[in-house]
Amino acid sequence: MYIKNVERNNGAGLLDEIDGAIQGHRDGHGYVVRDDGEADIYLPPNEMRAVLHRDRVRVRIVRHDRKGRPEGRVVEILERPPHPIIGRLLHESGVWLVAPEDKRYGQDVLIPKGATGLAKAGQVVVVELTEPPSLYGQPVGRVKEVLGEVDDPGMEIEIAVRKYSVPHEFSDACIAQARSLPDKVRPQDHRKRVDLTDVPLVTIDGEDARDFDDAVYCEPAKVGRGKGWRLLVAIADVSHYVETGSAIDVDAYERATSVYFPRRVIPMLPEKLSNGLCSLNPEVDRLCMVCDMLITASGELHAYQFYPAVMHSHARMTYTEVAAILANTRGPEAARRKDLVPHFLNLHDVYRALLKARNVRGAVDFETTETQIICDENGRIEQIVPRVRNDAHRLIEEAMLAANVCAADFILQASHPGLYRVHEGPTPEKTEILRQYLKAMAVGMTIGDDPHPRDFQKIAEGTKERPDAQQIHTMLLRSMQQAIYSPHNSGHFGLAYEAYTHFTSPIRRYPDLLVHRVIKAILTEERYQLPALPTPGEAHEKLARRLATRAAPPTQRPKMKVTASPREMQAWEAAGLHCSANERRADEASRDVEAWLKCKFMRDHLGEEYSGVVTAATSFGIFVTLDALYVEGLVHITELGGEYFKFDEARQELRGERTGIRYAIGTRLRVQVSRVDLDGRKIDFRLVREDEEFMARAMKEKGVSNGPRSEGVPLKAAKKRAAKKAADKKAPKAAVRAAKKSAPKAKAPRKPRR
Repeated sequence: MYIKNVERNNGAGLLDEIDGAIQGHRDGHGYVVRDDGEADIYLPPNEMRAVLHRDRVRVRIVRHDRKGRPEGRVVEILERPPHPIIGRLLHESGVWLVAPEDKRYGQDVLIPKGATGLAKAGQVVVVELTEPPSLYGQPVGRVKEVLGEVDDPGMEIEIAVRKYSVPHEFSDACIAQARSLPDKVRPQDHRKRVDLTDVPLVTIDGEDARDFDDAVYCEPAKVGRGKGWRLLVAIADVSHYVETGSAIDVDAYERATSVYFPRRVIPMLPEKLSNGLCSLNPEVDRLCMVCDMLITASGELHAYQFYPAVMHSHARMTYTEVAAILANTRGPEAARRKDLVPHFLNLHDVYRALLKARNVRGAVDFETTETQIICDENGRIEQIVPRVRNDAHRLIEEAMLAANVCAADFILQASHPGLYRVHEGPTPEKTEILRQYLKAMAVGMTIGDDPHPRDFQKIAEGTKERPDAQQIHTMLLRSMQQAIYSPHNSGHFGLAYEAYTHFTSPIRRYPDLLVHRVIKAILTEERYQLPALPTPGEAHEKLARRLATRAAPPTQRPKMKVTASPREMQAWEAAGLHCSANERRADEASRDVEAWLKCKFMRDHLGEEYSGVVTAATSFGIFVTLDALYVEGLVHITELGGEYFKFDEARQELRGERTGIRYAIGTRLRVQVSRVDLDGRKIDFRLVREDEEFMARAMKEKGVSNGPRSEGVPLKAAKKRAAKKAADKKAPKAAVRAAKKSAPKAKAPRKPRR
């Protein structure tokens, strides 16, 4: 990445030539996302004809629009990443072409007659380009893979994994190595491990969980002179089977995370490991890494130790079962697990202590509604339901947080390089935006230049009874940065931890696997060296450019020195960026599939009316989430009525200039499903004008008449105008009557003489 300045031809100044990546738009134009992090450069449709979405280009800024936004001209195509294009094969007027599923590509791809392979018209195919687009010609390609019919079950997932370049097939070497692994724990695997098979460790997960990577156990213990608990968190020892640099390790690193779709998971590890040998299944021996903690009555971590062990899960429990036992220790669920009930009560006690410490620490804790998509056998949505969090969910969450904190502290104390889960505080820009918002909303509380998570939690607690609480809490969340993996410990802002990492999910997250390897190396007084990892992909580069331009937090927390060479730290930085980027990629692919399913689902509800709540306001409209279906759609600004709406950035709301009506986060509305765009993953709503009373009230408060012809005139003026119109209507009739009385009588016309 660099910026090159060249002289104008007339010598009058300088024109910028800037490198960046093409971001296509479905309407034909595009943008260049600059490498230097500055404002995107607009490309008109004619400039997009010779380039494709994702191309890396050099552009020259040729003009600025009235708002000062730059417009560019493509000078050079620097790189065309070999991304396949997915779309439907069409046969029109004797010509074969593929219409890209991702409309940001903007152009159909021509397919020569002999390059269609076995594909049939209407099928979804993967295309490889053989000729790039030009100013006067479309791109040309050949069919590389046939995915099937557009309505085939799971087609949306097949499209997403290719669209986002998610690795979905294990290499032959990886599969062969997985087959060579044992089916169960062998006697020789017990060496140098603590035997915990008699400890009643249990797994607690959701009903639909297939891999179990954590188990817990708790018992009362004396901590110092007071009471406390001994909490064991046992995590599947994936690192025992996945050796550094092995074929399985290479594939796991490339994926970096498991990707979760409705009804399907693309795992980070082969199934023999993820659902078998590494999964803490009930009633079988499994290898694990244990975080053994002593916790005080106030929820403070008094001491901890890590060690490899062998465990035997005594039960596979669900959140629903455990919550029922905690709610009623004499109920049917408790009767079935009579021997384990005391341990569940101990877990609940230590959870409440950890929760106290969380509140003292000031960690941010917003209650948000998560949803679950329930599909039928054909992969279509049957219903979307909210995920209800109970004490069992929170119990496991606090236990995992405690183990993760211990893992981060253990690595930090050893001065060994590793990956931390870093969540920095708001940038100065986001801090100022939030301050202005809180002031505009008359919240009465604000944040300083160096905010603490406690400040956010106080605002959340202090505003939870307000009618606009949802809007305020949403803005608090949006002001925070995204968490990333980094070898540089900057703490975790949201959780209010000085050091935090991910240790508890090595089956589905590669950073956790790396943390396990580092902990094992420290325990044996060795040093873990990262393998020669594959070249990072586009996702890594994109995130690296974004992070390079991100402002540092106002003040850095003190860090312990890590004894590592610059080259070693650079390797850890690359691993952290790669894992962070692939985490984003997995999220994007999952959201894309969910959006497709929701659009497909809503096509059956066109024209139906629902109540909903505004979840976002923008300059072009409002996003509304339906109460009954938990589906979000856009009410475009043109659907809000025949007046001018202005977007108030400080308040995050749209406000009508004539009526004063406001649409902000939390506003309740009645909408009708008006349009569904499956390809664009978009749902459009229109307002149902049931809320005339709401509008009338808003206008009355502003002193404006809401009559059909008032046109926003103040009430008194409107009444005068109406009276004048009524008088004008009566005036002609009175004038006619008066004229008839005063006018001389007309004589009858004479008959013509014959």
